[in-house]
Amino acid sequence: MPPNLVLEATAYTLSQLTAQHKTQIAIAGRSNVGKSSLINALAQRKNMALVSSTPGKTRSVNFYRVEPHGFYLVDLPGYGYARTSQNERDKWAQLLTHYLTECTGLKALTLLLDCRLPPQQLDKNMVTFALAHGISILPVLTKADKCKQGLRAARQKEWQMLLGTCPIVTSASHRLGMDALWSALLDIVGISTSFV
Repeated sequence: MPPNLVLEATAYTLSQLTAQHKTQIAIAGRSNVGKSSLINALAQRKNMALVSSTPGKTRSVNFYRVEPHGFYLVDLPGYGYARTSQNERDKWAQLLTHYLTECTGLKALTLLLDCRLPPQQLDKNMVTFALAHGISILPVLTKADKCKQGLRAARQKEWQMLLGTCPIVTSASHRLGMDALWSALLDIVGISTSFV
């Protein structure tokens, strides 16, 4: 049976990002990549994370405790959403940068990538930033239900060439790839398990 997620803390400002030493895996992606839907699919709950038709709704860093294993999935604000003030985008960027560079418990960055699109510059920038700071990347293709098998395979190949790692293909609405993603997340923190 997949693990359970419990929302434990939410941070909107740098001062609220208290030092977290427990093991964490961050989840990041562009504002319309389907991050909240994926978290809900992992949790097998419809309303664990806020899903909206308007990109950029996640304006905080949300800490989800993974039970019974005790590590955290950390939902980061989506990047690249243009319909906000420059000041607001700068604030999100500062929060994101601070978390990624200062969190001592961070084990990896789960990078969500839209299966429908070729590699985007903003995503490449995130990859460059993460690797420059020694952060391992777990690539995940989202919205695979909106792509034919050939396009999924092409996207996997494109990102594998860029990262050296083949992305996990997922669809939140069809629960495609959720067990594979859970297995990869647990493997990062050294937990071996399988789901039936």
